[in-house]
Amino acid sequence: MPSLVIAEHDNSTLKAATLNTVSAAIQCDGEVHVLVAGANAGAAAAAACQIVGVAKVLHADDAGLDHGLAENVAEQVLAIAGGYSHILFAATASGKNIAPRVAARLDVAQLSDITKVDSADTFERPIYAGNAIATVQSLDAIKVLTVRTTGFDPAPASGGSAALQSLQAVAASAKAVFVGSEIARNDRPELTAAKIVVSGGRALGSAEKFTEVMTPLADKLGAAMGASRAAVDAGYAPNDWQVGQTGKIVAPQLYVACGISGAIQHLAGMKDSKVIVAINKDAEAPIFSVADYGLEADLFVAVPALVAAL
Repeated sequence: MPSLVIAEHDNSTLKAATLNTVSAAIQCDGEVHVLVAGANAGAAAAAACQIVGVAKVLHADDAGLDHGLAENVAEQVLAIAGGYSHILFAATASGKNIAPRVAARLDVAQLSDITKVDSADTFERPIYAGNAIATVQSLDAIKVLTVRTTGFDPAPASGGSAALQSLQAVAASAKAVFVGSEIARNDRPELTAAKIVVSGGRALGSAEKFTEVMTPLADKLGAAMGASRAAVDAGYAPNDWQVGQTGKIVAPQLYVACGISGAIQHLAGMKDSKVIVAINKDAEAPIFSVADYGLEADLFVAVPALVAAL
């Protein structure tokens, strides 16, 4: 039986997480289908048809699906779930909201945050803040999975030629209505999709110093900006910059940690980065245990010097 990937999109373009989820679905054996549920989302459906490895794109278009409300998208998934052996969501805020509803209605166990597909019924997922990996086998007829996107390389976004099929949209739920949203605008790359991330910790001492020291480095590298939980809790950086177990999981090509001690909570969110650079004046900081390059130095001296040298 085929696998179904639930696409994340803004009705015009696909979110990068969809490509990683397709890669996971390909490893589950069988054809890969993608569901694009939205309103006036023809462009997103067309983009999904171009993903290499996708055999069919199912497009459900209705005003009730406009903002990706979990109640409505879950019903749309359930309407076609019987034809699939695997239903995969990215382990993002959206996927984590919809997947449990689908699993509960299907009366199956959800497998969360998988990082590897061993076989069609056996998967690996991190536990204990990433300090151990559990191998989990599911005997359910339909397997509902959320995918840690950093565990899978993205499928090529162009070069595919999937068939496009229109679906009858389900009726919108009367129990949930979209009221509004406040979206943070950022000219920098999106944190979870950026190739370079520079993060600051509590050692920066204030929001002003965070901006003064970290922004020039991010500008030079064309990087997204992140922060430790301690820095966010102290008000030095906004919540959506938080990297870690209770923040965002990132795996960029380059991760630069400045003044971050490396608590388990933070390491769980970035230790899969390809190259990790740590700048910290504490030689015993746990961050050095995962860093590819470590500089024992005062960040207020080292970071401006690095910026000047770039």
